[in-house]
Amino acid sequence: MSLNAVTHLNFRGQAREALEFYGAVFGGKTTIATYGDFGMPAELPGAAKVVFGQVVADNGFRVMAYDVPGADEAVASGEPTTRRENGTTVTTEPFFLSVRGESVEEVAAHWDRLAEGATVIEQFGPAQWAPAFGMLTDRFGVTWILDVAAGY
Repeated sequence: MSLNAVTHLNFRGQAREALEFYGAVFGGKTTIATYGDFGMPAELPGAAKVVFGQVVADNGFRVMAYDVPGADEAVASGEPTTRRENGTTVTTEPFFLSVRGESVEEVAAHWDRLAEGATVIEQFGPAQWAPAFGMLTDRFGVTWILDVAAGY
């Protein structure tokens, strides 16, 4: 028996855009079902919002997302809640989404695409503990850590 933990992101009207963006960044198949697909009348507000969505890629990447019912607008992003200060990461966020690859080239390609419209917290590059590491908050407010597995 095996288990897989999959990140499930909650959005307020941005799930479709976020899933399509993550699919473009990491590759794979994007699946989206709306509340309307599950029987909500099309004329009701929210029928076109995502009730179930996921991106699944052959490289092992997988993320799920949906639009929280009744929430009409995305939460205002304001200032990032994660920052680097005196060599440490300071945050009020309950989680980060981490993606680890085997080569700098592989991960750097994903970093470059994910960084479009993002707030970079720590630029992707060599780190003491990994061949490469970077941290950013994407345009949807999700904070990501991308790194390359160390050889130990």
